[in-house]
Amino acid sequence: MTITGPRKDATIHATHPRDAAAPVVPPGSRRVGVGIDEVHLDPSGFWGHRQHTNRRATLEHCRSWMEQLGWLENFDRVARGDRTTGRPGWQFSDSEVYKLLEAMAWELGRLPDDDLQQTYDTLVERVRAAQDADGYLNTAFGHPGLPARYSDMAMGHELYNIGHLLQAAVARLRTHGTDALVETAKRAADHVWAEFGEYGRPSICGHPEIEVGLMEFGRALKDDRYIRQAALFLERRGHGILPVRPLLSAEYFQDDQPIRSATVLRGHAVRALYLSAAAVDAAVDDGDLDFVDTLERQWAHTVERRTYLTGGMGSRHQDEGFGDDFELPADRAYCETCAGVGSVMFAWRLYLATGDVRYADLIERTLFNVIATSPSEDGRAFFYANPLQQRVRASAPDEGVNARAEGGSRAPWFDVSCCPTNVARTFASLAAYSAADDDGDAVLLQYMAGRVAVAGYTMDVETQYPVDGRIRITVVEAPTSGRLRLRIPSWSAAASLAVSGRSPQQVGPGWAHVEDLVTGDVVDLDLDVAPRLTWPDPRIDAVRASVAVERGPLVLCVESTDLPPGVDLQDIAIDTTSAPRIHGDGAEIDVRVRMTRNTPPGRVPYGAPSATTARKRIPVSLIPYHRWAERWPTTMRVFLPVE
Repeated sequence: MTITGPRKDATIHATHPRDAAAPVVPPGSRRVGVGIDEVHLDPSGFWGHRQHTNRRATLEHCRSWMEQLGWLENFDRVARGDRTTGRPGWQFSDSEVYKLLEAMAWELGRLPDDDLQQTYDTLVERVRAAQDADGYLNTAFGHPGLPARYSDMAMGHELYNIGHLLQAAVARLRTHGTDALVETAKRAADHVWAEFGEYGRPSICGHPEIEVGLMEFGRALKDDRYIRQAALFLERRGHGILPVRPLLSAEYFQDDQPIRSATVLRGHAVRALYLSAAAVDAAVDDGDLDFVDTLERQWAHTVERRTYLTGGMGSRHQDEGFGDDFELPADRAYCETCAGVGSVMFAWRLYLATGDVRYADLIERTLFNVIATSPSEDGRAFFYANPLQQRVRASAPDEGVNARAEGGSRAPWFDVSCCPTNVARTFASLAAYSAADDDGDAVLLQYMAGRVAVAGYTMDVETQYPVDGRIRITVVEAPTSGRLRLRIPSWSAAASLAVSGRSPQQVGPGWAHVEDLVTGDVVDLDLDVAPRLTWPDPRIDAVRASVAVERGPLVLCVESTDLPPGVDLQDIAIDTTSAPRIHGDGAEIDVRVRMTRNTPPGRVPYGAPSATTARKRIPVSLIPYHRWAERWPTTMRVFLPVE
């Protein structure tokens, strides 16, 4: 057993024979993620349970809401040639149907099911019937009663919608082969090439997505036209092509500066992350290491200065965007769930390009503390925004459509309901991010209970992770040569690794290699998931003089539900003379309850130092942030003042 030192390998290309059933498969890459058909998650495990709930409940929940609100009828109306008056849904509602189809395609590839197949086929037929003869497909433009095609490139989302259609088609291609959805997507992509290609309209879409869709669709079909079109869209960015709207700058549309000139992600968070994911794809396909380096620097600056402890991105509500460096308020954090999905997309592509363990670390943080936080336990309600502090007691969720993204309770649906379907497609394809083949090395990136087959190995992974740091890997089948690589998370201060009863070795953050494994070998990895205090960078004004508690990959929080009667969440401060202790799936820590003299009537709450007295010290429970708001009404906070 040996421990590796290097954290990064700049080599992009190598001969690789496999085309995995996965969302991202760079051609000729030395690294390729495992296919979803090669990982079978244990339904009792943390992620297997969520994937099962997604399949059993969330897919039908999303379809039902889109049917109820008329978003599916939009396709039927166009197919019939009816005149549209009062079209329901935003101009991007078509994309929710495509994201749902993508989720269904991954699920059908993972585990075939006649009922789900019939639902999928019916939806595909309704979409296909609405496509024009030249391949144009949209229910908000270009038909009787609707605005003309491409009459609002800034906000129309026509190409954005097609991007999601193409990603759905990629899922179907890689798990099944060509079908009606793939043919529909191909006609749409051909239309985009004819309309916006080298001799077409020199424009871009106000919301990036078409770029990442075209890149992967071109890879899956081995059609260079689509990849060239994606590159054209990327090159056109940052030259002020789109008209500026009131309160929405060129930065919001990612049209303020060329991608190669940027030093950090800025503007609308989801737009920035989708665009960056496509840029990595283009750089990798061109073998452009300088461009990859540029994108790595943008990612690093963004993570170091514009990312929340949870992995959430986007601190401003007004434009759903990044703030300035260290502008990370806890109570006004936006942290859109879709930005979490976009962050995983960006980081995953950078991992495949470089092999740097940092990207897998951020993916883990984001999966556990943003994406797992959004859906309710039953998979039928969701968070759109993910603040790190809730000041007002959350009320019971409304059973109808929530017009506001923010709030302290999960909602069954939103006026802008991009997050439920984004969660659905991510959970359906989740296994693809768990492991990779790196030039014959089997790499375990995320520790998910179940069976995985990668790089000639078949392994059973048994674990209660993240509550327990013990991970047992049993080799069911081993290749004649090769090695197993395990990620040791950056937060694990102490970890041990043992093979088949041999003496354990201490391993540090980064990669650990296990060599010469044979069938029947057992690898035991023990990560330190003891609760720990996490201090913010002092330049983050909003949480200065406060501290958070983490346990393994989990960010913890305090809910008012767990406080004694008469104790307000705003009046407690952590007593740092005592360490946090394991408690259930979270932690327990001692706090002081502060008694503060009230401000005199009619006076502003400022002045000379207030007279405060510390009341008794009491223990307080902290729960995983992903479980907050399951016991409303409640207030919540991640960062607690220090006594």
